[in-house]
Amino acid sequence: MKGILSIQSHVVYGHAGNSSAVFPLQRMGFEVWPLHTVQFSNHTQYKQGWTGKAFPATDLIDLVKGINNIDQLKNCEAVLTGYQGSADQCLAIIDTVKMVKQQNPNAIYICDPVMGDPEKGCIVADGISEYLINDVMPLADVIVPNQFELSQFVGMTINTLDDAVKACQHALTLGPKMVLVKHLHSLSKDKFSMMLATKDGCYLAQRPHLAFDNQPVGVGDLISSLFTGGLLKGWSAQQAFEHAHNACYAILKETHRRGEWELQTIAAQDEIITPTEIFPITEI
Repeated sequence: MKGILSIQSHVVYGHAGNSSAVFPLQRMGFEVWPLHTVQFSNHTQYKQGWTGKAFPATDLIDLVKGINNIDQLKNCEAVLTGYQGSADQCLAIIDTVKMVKQQNPNAIYICDPVMGDPEKGCIVADGISEYLINDVMPLADVIVPNQFELSQFVGMTINTLDDAVKACQHALTLGPKMVLVKHLHSLSKDKFSMMLATKDGCYLAQRPHLAFDNQPVGVGDLISSLFTGGLLKGWSAQQAFEHAHNACYAILKETHRRGEWELQTIAAQDEIITPTEIFPITEI
């Protein structure tokens, strides 16, 4: 049984981390092996707070070794990672990717490098950003940063479309073979912008910006999973990018229509397969 090892946070209520990423991949026809870095009652943007804890990095390694003991790492087609609960977990991710690729050299590693972004109020533990920048992201085949995370990785400020292209091109010299920027907030106030960069070129995707009273959490996790699914289906990077963009918008639109904060992934699940609205990507 081939599968995708998804190592991310998990919330009991709502959709963030694995709770956002696993179902879309399953809906696209993939077996997913979710491994939780933390388990929280809900995502961290609730003003009432949250409960739960991060798991020791040794727990992650023990579980991966358990999968290897039953001779299944050879059937792991991809490792997908997101929010890490400690710096030590970053080291566990590195060890895991190496173990998987030793058993299956064709497996790909997709890294959503979740860092602390002061503008979003996102906080991560000390040392995580440094490990991501210096050790984890260079190891990845695909990185899925937002604008802040990309700027941290390449050490440059991004204010314009030209800046974004140069940042992506520089990122491709640091290890990754593909860069999907899940949100470029500096490019437009009325459109949501994403960018894909590969050796073949850079591509821009834009869709209407939906105004929420409280911005949904877990959108990046959703985008990463949709893109991973597209790549594993054998689509070109451009096809996977356009599909991820359109399917994500459809889920956000349904969330907005219902006046909800939590992503309405289940309600909009048919859009994961065949998005109703298509926003063609453009080559830059």
